[in-house]
Amino acid sequence: MIQIQGVHKSFGDLEVLKGVDLEVDKGEVVSIIGGSGSGKSTLLYCINGIENIQKGKIVVDGVDVHDKATDLNKLRQKIGMVFQQWNSFPHLTVLENVALAPRVVLGKGKKEANELAKHHLRHVGLDDKFDVYPTQMSGGQQQRLAIARTMAMNPTYMLLDEITSALDPELVGEVLDTLRLLRDEGMSMICVTHEMAFAKEVSDKVAFVEEGIIEEIGEAVQVIENPVNEKTKRFLSKVL
Repeated sequence: MIQIQGVHKSFGDLEVLKGVDLEVDKGEVVSIIGGSGSGKSTLLYCINGIENIQKGKIVVDGVDVHDKATDLNKLRQKIGMVFQQWNSFPHLTVLENVALAPRVVLGKGKKEANELAKHHLRHVGLDDKFDVYPTQMSGGQQQRLAIARTMAMNPTYMLLDEITSALDPELVGEVLDTLRLLRDEGMSMICVTHEMAFAKEVSDKVAFVEEGIIEEIGEAVQVIENPVNEKTKRFLSKVL
């Protein structure tokens, strides 16, 4: 599991996370909701070790992410991350984009890496895009490419940072369908999202964050439909 205990994170004098506690079990989907600047994305970056923390502990399957002895490159093979922007390599084909990390990081041969890439591209519905370049694809297709690229590393957990926020509304559905598929297959996910209907439908738990504090956490339907915390109620009244 992922265990987050009393985590504080500051950028200079600005404290962004103020003592966050959260646990995510294997096979569990947790959605994090909240307004802009509340610390949601920063929390994901701290879990992945992209950002350091000032206080507290983040443990992934018994490994302390921020221990100086931790091999972050090895740990990140277990924690896949998909960002708001798809960050594909424009000079590589779709197949080459997905096969690159298995070759470079996992040391797989070209043939094996290509077969692995084809498998994951088929999985996200891009089996007709092997030889095209990312710039020739829609935003929704490029985001599914980013998911396939992450899945090719066979992660135990996936961190998803508002991956539909840069998409036109008509493209959001195809990406959310891919996440539903991963959920049904038992993938553990932490999703920072502003898609409340998706959070309610797909998540086991929803956490509402405001000003670096988890103000409310509970079963997805309960938090979205019947929140207890007044701050959660105010936030949801604005976005629903």
